[in-house]
Amino acid sequence: MNQTLAAYFQATYGHPATIGVRAPGRVNLIGEHTDYNDGFCLPMAIEREVKVLAAKRADQLIRVASMEQVGVATFALSTAIAKASDPRQQWTDYVRGCAQILLAEGITLVGCDLALTGDVPLGSGLSSSAALEVAVIHALLAVAGHTLSGSVIATLGQRAENRYVGTNCGILDQLSSACGVLGQPMLMDCRTLALTPAPLPAGIAVVIADTGKRRGLVDSAYNERRQQCEAGAAALGVSHLRDVTLHGLWAAAQAGTLSAQALRRCEHVVAENGRTQAAFACLQAGDAPALGQLMDQSHADLRDKFEVTCPELDTMVALARALPGCLGSRMTGAGFGGCAVSLVSEQHVAAFGPALTAAYRQHFDLPVAVYVTKPAAGAGRLAI
Repeated sequence: MNQTLAAYFQATYGHPATIGVRAPGRVNLIGEHTDYNDGFCLPMAIEREVKVLAAKRADQLIRVASMEQVGVATFALSTAIAKASDPRQQWTDYVRGCAQILLAEGITLVGCDLALTGDVPLGSGLSSSAALEVAVIHALLAVAGHTLSGSVIATLGQRAENRYVGTNCGILDQLSSACGVLGQPMLMDCRTLALTPAPLPAGIAVVIADTGKRRGLVDSAYNERRQQCEAGAAALGVSHLRDVTLHGLWAAAQAGTLSAQALRRCEHVVAENGRTQAAFACLQAGDAPALGQLMDQSHADLRDKFEVTCPELDTMVALARALPGCLGSRMTGAGFGGCAVSLVSEQHVAAFGPALTAAYRQHFDLPVAVYVTKPAAGAGRLAI
């Protein structure tokens, strides 16, 4: 792919690229909608990524092209833009937003030509947008001669998506992409940004199943769920739900502090933080069946209390659990569509994907896809 992207760069701009970077997507094994509540997640970077080639220009223009899109977008670094140029979230808004955030931080950028490609499915819940943000920030910094730590790049990518694109996301996606650990999932503390890796249990594979159902986070109830969590935390007198216990929640509900809906939302987050820490202990102990049970519990809460699943996700999870070798399955990502993630015994992996695909197609006429993946390394330079 690198040679193909290099040829595309040369054909598009008439000169070769000088810098290459890559940033992976991610799958979250457990810990959903906890990141913006200062809680815990258990993600891993995946073997699908965004690649960007770059070359410096003599002026203050940024030109960007994608092998998956038509045309070349051009904008000037001197042009201050307060928000996304197109409410439909054109992919170039992410690039413009990353440049704007870097400039707002006082980082001097230079004009450059960018060309990119990627194989993280769009709208799938595997963080294609975060991979794009992290890769673009790496490229803009590299071409200008700057370096920043992975956690800082992740924070800047998150800020670009919050302020410029309009999704009020937490740090999970960008930090997973920027700082993934080869071969190991990571317990992510979203308050401190600490990452603690641990290997997958022996004989276990991670299988991602794309339902084919797409959603746009800005147009979905994602921002609404975050607002509900923040309102719940405020009612409980804390800044984030990480600092709440289930006992405290129930006491507040009995006192009339929380509505029934607020209680359900908060219960999921508080319980999910506990499940995620327990899941990490399962990784450390090599206990795959217990990890699978926690994943099952997580999906039930996301369906019944947080209400971010959909018929496609619920069906995919149920079908996966019914197949031989599946130890646990749940939706992954923000919800409302996208992917499910399952733990599957390696001896059953070869049959699992085709069987799941065939079963799902009996329920929905959607472009289902199944991927077996391993934990990948986080973002970095790419040989060209």
